[in-house]
Amino acid sequence: MDFLSCIIFLCITWIFIHTFYMIPRSKANPRKLPPGPKPFPVIGNLLDLGDKPHKSLTKLAKAHGPIMCLKLGRVTTIIISSADTAKQVLQTHDQLLCNRTIPDALRAHKQDVFGLPWIPVSTRWRNLRKICNGQLFASKTLDANQGIRRKKVQELLAETHQSSVTGEAVDIGRVAFKTALNLLSNTIFSVDLADPNSDTAREFKEIVWNVMEEAGKPNLADYFPVLKKIDPQGVRRRMTVHFGKLIDLFDRMISQRLKQRKVSGSMTSNRDMLDTLLNITEENSEEMDKSKIEHLFVDLFVAGTDTTSATLEWAMAELLHNPEALSKAKTELEQVIGKDNPMEESDIARLPYLQAVMKETFRLHPVVPFLLPRKAEADVEINGYIIPKGAQVLVNAWAIGRDPSSWEKANLFMPERFLGSEIDFKGRNFELIPFGGGRRICPGLPLAIRMLHLMLGSLIHAFDWKLEEGVKREDMNMEDKFALTLQIAHPLRAVPIPL
Repeated sequence: MDFLSCIIFLCITWIFIHTFYMIPRSKANPRKLPPGPKPFPVIGNLLDLGDKPHKSLTKLAKAHGPIMCLKLGRVTTIIISSADTAKQVLQTHDQLLCNRTIPDALRAHKQDVFGLPWIPVSTRWRNLRKICNGQLFASKTLDANQGIRRKKVQELLAETHQSSVTGEAVDIGRVAFKTALNLLSNTIFSVDLADPNSDTAREFKEIVWNVMEEAGKPNLADYFPVLKKIDPQGVRRRMTVHFGKLIDLFDRMISQRLKQRKVSGSMTSNRDMLDTLLNITEENSEEMDKSKIEHLFVDLFVAGTDTTSATLEWAMAELLHNPEALSKAKTELEQVIGKDNPMEESDIARLPYLQAVMKETFRLHPVVPFLLPRKAEADVEINGYIIPKGAQVLVNAWAIGRDPSSWEKANLFMPERFLGSEIDFKGRNFELIPFGGGRRICPGLPLAIRMLHLMLGSLIHAFDWKLEEGVKREDMNMEDKFALTLQIAHPLRAVPIPL
């Protein structure tokens, strides 16, 4: 049963009950909830979401304000749509708003119990976060394995060069996903999961996109908790299959490594992320075990591959749509690095325009447009309104990035706005929060930033670029499609030109 059919069924059921049993209306809540559109009986404001909720809720916020209350089925949901209100949610009241409402789909394989983004702030969460910040994504660790990223980007350039020789267009999202997957899999396992002689990359991308799509689509079980037992749209059942495929893959990788370590007779040095985690397991099995490692890898691969490739594709699309910005980025790379020299991670700090391009891409196209949902642990007052205990809180990062009160010519791609600006995306400036903020900010941010700047800068520096034959810049389709991540609706294909 699809989502709309379920809503119609619920409406008919409500009309039947209301007509024959005359259920009285509940008394109005005396607490001052934020304003919002009037809800329908039973379904509330579900029809207001549309197929692109980030846009429809941005439009509603213009009428109702930066803190808005919707009734999504039985769930009171607060929508945050400005930098000031986001700061209060992510920083001022972070302690009471840092935990999650759990989408029913994420209960598959107990990902909500073990997954770092979903478990409540607790000793276990702090320990896991400490491992991520102190070991897996620490600057020292990332510096030590930057040779892996250099090698994978060189392979990306070699593949792109083959297309430039033949004049063939490159599917930017596909090659970006393959590179991101191999960057991560080498960092974690010291192997390529995207083997050029197999369909692994395509299959993995399909699994990850299915996960993002299922997690992002409207699910009646989330809006009417009584329906969770029957999973009416089958979302959790399908997610169980997708997660199962990933966990089986990671289980095989971990088991193979454990056999190698058993043969070696002692713990190996921290040559990759898996070894680091297995060392922790041997030292403290309560802090980390095989199952927890598998669920952590689900988080890392789902969050680190699709989001990286989608952001790179948006960045390239915007540059091809704005050739003057592309020319400026290319000129900067030539002047700072030299025409025939490859880009290194150490060059990023010397490339302010490239950094500005990435910031502008994050602003216009945050790949997780609502971040991840939060839950009020108690009544919280913001701007004179009450976020009631138990309410779901969604921060519309897409709306905040296009808020005309924060950004001049908010809908235009203008990297220059960040030159000389102190605004960053690391959770301190709430006008730009693609990675979230507060204690729940994405722990993989340091790795993602290195990967994105290196991949984008290398592609710009090594080739000239043009759109496919017959496609004009003015005719580029820059529409998006909504899931848990925001993808470009029409995959970008561009032709690399050898220098």
